[in-house]
Amino acid sequence: MPVSRGPRSALSAAAVAAVLLAGATGCGEKHGTAPAAASVSASPEVSASESVSASASPSSPAASSPGSSAPASPTPTVTRAVTPPPAPTRLTVAVDTRGGRLALVRGGAPQEFTVTLRNGNSTAYRHVLVAFQMEMLVGEPGARAGSGPGFLLERFDPASGSWRPADFRIANDTEPLSLFSGGSPLAREAVRTERYRLSATAGGPTGSSPVVVSFIDTDAASEVAAHVVLGHSTR
Repeated sequence: MPVSRGPRSALSAAAVAAVLLAGATGCGEKHGTAPAAASVSASPEVSASESVSASASPSSPAASSPGSSAPASPTPTVTRAVTPPPAPTRLTVAVDTRGGRLALVRGGAPQEFTVTLRNGNSTAYRHVLVAFQMEMLVGEPGARAGSGPGFLLERFDPASGSWRPADFRIANDTEPLSLFSGGSPLAREAVRTERYRLSATAGGPTGSSPVVVSFIDTDAASEVAAHVVLGHSTR
């Protein structure tokens, strides 16, 4: 008797349909629902990361502009003291001797004195001359008149180490400055000291008269300092 195949074929078709339906349902859960859920669950993590990054950005040192820099410190002002120029000074002179005056004895030993010139910072001189003058001695009452000038003035020469005669004018008038010549140079702030000695000859007059010491710029025919009066007497 032939076997009927209709019902088995229908059953097999129904089983295949059930298997296919089950497979379709499993694929939908694996590839549809699960990825969507994963995508939703991952979103909060990304948002949190972006939130942290955004909140840290303003305070981050790297967020500052590359061209910006800290404000420069002000340069300190340097103050230098200015030294004022020295006050102008002029030539000063001094005449010194033992006891402050010349006390001579005719035919006796000479008496020495010094003349010092201290120049200031204003002018240098090419020729400064130290000049000496004394008025004629009248003499004591009853004393005989002397012969000749009666006096010898000498200047010490450092180069030769000896005394040499120097000009000593004895007159009652004043000689014009333009008639003087000679003298030695005197630089600014230079100091020059000259040694002199005066003696009275045996046949000279006696009496008292000051010796006037003058300081003359012979190039300009003018006095560079006030003259000095040195007391003198001869007996």
